[in-house]
Amino acid sequence: MSVADVKKNTDQKMQKSIETLKNDLAKVRTGRAHVGMLDHVQVDYYGTPTHINQVANVTLLDARTIGVQPWEKKMIATVEKAIRESDLGLNPSTQGDVIRVPTPALTEERRKEMVKLVKTEAEDAKIAIRNIRRDANEGLKKLLKDKTISEDDERRAQDDVQKLTDKFVAEVDKLVAEKEKEVLTV
Repeated sequence: MSVADVKKNTDQKMQKSIETLKNDLAKVRTGRAHVGMLDHVQVDYYGTPTHINQVANVTLLDARTIGVQPWEKKMIATVEKAIRESDLGLNPSTQGDVIRVPTPALTEERRKEMVKLVKTEAEDAKIAIRNIRRDANEGLKKLLKDKTISEDDERRAQDDVQKLTDKFVAEVDKLVAEKEKEVLTV
């Protein structure tokens, strides 16, 4: 393993942390409905937990309503139950072969709770990034101990890892600021 390998692995792992944060932030509800809200809801499809978008067509009926149309008629009750029991606080209703999922308007108090949730997700991402930095620095120290690199090279590499860390932490802050603005917009 070389310094370049350590830097490359660190960059890739930090990028994955950012992607995970983006996915987590996509689940946080804003005032508007979007089909991504139901992405993590799982339906019992003949004994197998299956994502809702693999058993039904999920569309946006209007700004505050999601339409879910299961491909099999007998799945309607199961899909409706899965949405109701999810942690999203949604109350679906069936009309014919379409399940309408209205998203209630967020109260000011609920918006503040959402912002706290967003900040918690951000802090988790920052912790993950810092842990990746720690692992990279330990890898560099091991290379120094094995006499594969010089102390100067190790110091330069640690500085580069810190710059990477700063870059990704700044990206986390930017993503959180955007999501916070989106959540607080009425």
